[in-house]
Amino acid sequence: QVQLVESGGGLVQAGGSLRLSCTASGLTFRSYAMGWFRQAPGKEREFVGAISSNGGKAYYAESVKGRFTISRDNAKNTVSLQMNSLKPEDTAVYYCNALLRASDYWGQGTQVTVSS
Repeated sequence: QVQLVESGGGLVQAGGSLRLSCTASGLTFRSYAMGWFRQAPGKEREFVGAISSNGGKAYYAESVKGRFTISRDNAKNTVSLQMNSLKPEDTAVYYCNALLRASDYWGQGTQVTVSS
């Protein structure tokens, strides 16, 4: 079955950095666009960023543009989210997503907490 496993979350001070990773199995990773979403307590899940299947294009939410960078390694079935200049409002559970037409898969999430 398809599995997406996130790692790299934790507690960091404002202004710091974290790197999240998502490792996929059970799917043809190179065919899928990959995305990151986040959900803060009491809020709806929101889009953070996404990267095309071949890594040629990346898209970001305005709130993270210039601070976060998505990359992928199709040889290792991984997608990463480099988060710099973190702010307390970035605190959330971060989820990895794989999307190909009607196939939509999610990881279990990893907690990121940014202290002020």
